[in-house]
Amino acid sequence: MTKILFVCHGNICRSVMAEMLLKHMVNQAGRAEEFYIDSCATSTEEIGNEIYPPAKRCLTAHDIPFTHHSARQITLADYDRFDHIICMERYNLRNLPKITDKVRLLLDRDVADPWYTGDFETTYRDLVEGCEKIMSKSASPSKK
Repeated sequence: MTKILFVCHGNICRSVMAEMLLKHMVNQAGRAEEFYIDSCATSTEEIGNEIYPPAKRCLTAHDIPFTHHSARQITLADYDRFDHIICMERYNLRNLPKITDKVRLLLDRDVADPWYTGDFETTYRDLVEGCEKIMSKSASPSKK
């Protein structure tokens, strides 16, 4: 099983959108049992908060189902628990301890923070691009 943790600043927009999107993609591909997918924040600002309403609207507009979510901050235990810790931007990388090579960016560029831009569609397109790359790199054992 591949364990993936998406990380952004507050865990109410980008990282949780990526979590729900990748869960949907693996379900659609019949590969849900191959993955454990979660998300978290680098900060404490939004701990306990639900998905930001405009992020929910964006997911709904693209027929991406989402479940109840409660924002949480990354812990040291996550470094052991997950195979891949995927950050949305370089700022997130700088806020994480560099104790493993598991930590990387989703894309070769920052995923714009829609909290500030208000542009959830651009963020969604970036997340689709990144999640498609994850899916292609994690080919099903029967397809290898």
